[in-house]
Amino acid sequence: MLSRTADHLFWMARYIERAENTARMLDVNVQTALLPQDPENAEQGWRAMLSICELTEAFAKKHDEVSAEAVIDFMVKDPNNPSSIYCCLQGARENARAVRGALTTEVWETNNTTWLELKKVLADGTVERDPSEFFEWVKFRSHLSRGVTIGTMLKDDAFRFIRLGTFLERADNTARLLDVKFHSMPFSPLANLSTADPHADYYHWAAILRSVSAFETYRKVYRDVITPDRVAELLILRDDMPRSLLASLNEVCANLEMIRNDYSANTERRAGKLRAELLYSQIDDILQMGLHAYLTNFLERVNDLGNRISKDFLVPLEA
Repeated sequence: MLSRTADHLFWMARYIERAENTARMLDVNVQTALLPQDPENAEQGWRAMLSICELTEAFAKKHDEVSAEAVIDFMVKDPNNPSSIYCCLQGARENARAVRGALTTEVWETNNTTWLELKKVLADGTVERDPSEFFEWVKFRSHLSRGVTIGTMLKDDAFRFIRLGTFLERADNTARLLDVKFHSMPFSPLANLSTADPHADYYHWAAILRSVSAFETYRKVYRDVITPDRVAELLILRDDMPRSLLASLNEVCANLEMIRNDYSANTERRAGKLRAELLYSQIDDILQMGLHAYLTNFLERVNDLGNRISKDFLVPLEA
């Protein structure tokens, strides 16, 4: 496969997944902002999200104050914010258009329709009237794109680059979603979340579980009250949880193995090492290290994997 074609397919998938996960992350903050809390804590939640997404500086250049309305507008509509849902879905559509011949008609039409409908949805005031309704729409369109891809495309290299982009982005975004909760919290290296007050944190963690469609899954697996350490275990170490870090790395490694070339051995090795660490870790070890420190390290390694995949398979970045 031509590296340019692979590049477009890989980034099409990443942008679709990023739009969905941005919607999920915003929805967590919208839900938790409805809980009883002082204005300072509410504002800190939005600041933490901007920081974890590495958008604090870009946001400050356009907005004087951090508020729910300003952050949602910046993360949803802003055409100058490359990470906004608007730009992600536009990027997905443009990458799909560039490799129209490598996609089935159904995949192309799904992504093109999403982009056309987005402009209508943004114009009708849904985001301002009911942000959660808009976020559900974004998630639905992402599910639809992924389902059509699985259901209609030949399982060849084009399909594998799409899957590789999807799960690399999912690993990154699930880690960021978890870290939103802990970014500004002063955990020591020996902090153990199981000692936290389960009543104080219940609604926050329930919101996070719902944001990754895992609330019912949690109840099925643990059959008990929601506790932070179990939520972290579910979203980091359970390979049967579709959005967990381990499940995402399993897919990344499997697809890397199927598209390997003469240059990719070291990238495979690094991906395999990260997967093995997840596979053989226990949640107590991760919590003892400190969840924020662990997730920061994980994000750095996933970013390194993305750069190495680009170098090994895709269009090289211009100097």
